[in-house]
Amino acid sequence: MTIVLPCYNEQDHVIDEVERICKAMDASGHTYELLAVDDCSTDGTLARLEEAAPNFPSMQVVPFHRNGGSGTVRRIGSQQAKGDIVVWTDADMSYPNERIPDLVDILDEDPTVDQVVGARTTEEGSHKFLRVPAKWFIRKTAERLAGQKIPDLNSGLRAFRRDVAEPYLKLLPPGFSCVTTITLAFMSNQHDVRYVPIDYAKRAGKSKFHFVHDAYRYILQVLRMVMYFNPLKVLMPPALWLLGLGIAKGVFDLIVHPVRFANNTVMIFVTGMIIASLALLADLIVRSRGDT
Repeated sequence: MTIVLPCYNEQDHVIDEVERICKAMDASGHTYELLAVDDCSTDGTLARLEEAAPNFPSMQVVPFHRNGGSGTVRRIGSQQAKGDIVVWTDADMSYPNERIPDLVDILDEDPTVDQVVGARTTEEGSHKFLRVPAKWFIRKTAERLAGQKIPDLNSGLRAFRRDVAEPYLKLLPPGFSCVTTITLAFMSNQHDVRYVPIDYAKRAGKSKFHFVHDAYRYILQVLRMVMYFNPLKVLMPPALWLLGLGIAKGVFDLIVHPVRFANNTVMIFVTGMIIASLALLADLIVRSRGDT
């Protein structure tokens, strides 16, 4: 198995996190490699990792020469992984990385499960009073579009089968919404995703999450992923609503002004027809692809 650990400006605690991961994995008996990827940190993170590398034989330090974002790190790390199972987590001390063997054990014991996600039971991030309702809204939108219950849409702690994820890695965006992407990619293609409750601690160091910018990207990525795999879920409801409204308005027009339709009635109905046609065309394109 391969653990992909994005590291960006984590110099004060990155070695503590590496030690916690390696200690848990060594005790579990699993064969593993730890890819500690420095995402062009501006502090001493890379130096700390390289200095500590001899003490952790299973760790490989991978330096990036430009900042690509956590999604880029996870994508490249997953593509370079040697293990059949890939684990994503963070280096900020927020996730209980000693639970990684528990997630891997589920995949080993049940071949029908393709991804195991640590579902956080609390919210400890910055801008908590804004993040909680925003994440609830995004999660409920994703659940409605994906047609499944999603306890935690953007948890950073997860384990999945590399061969199942490989076709979807190209879809990963560079930022935080990569975790949302891999969740929806699995669910949209009927891969079994299991959730395990985990504790979540306040992160060490400064958060890289920017509320307005990243929340916008999350909701955009949810819509993009569902459009990519099942465009009818997004386009057909508004199309049918407009068609129904146009027909109802047409009946009203005939009652009030016989043999005459108002211009807005025609526009509403035609708009609904156009969106419905686009939905069917998009669905035909999706069905003709080889990655769904």
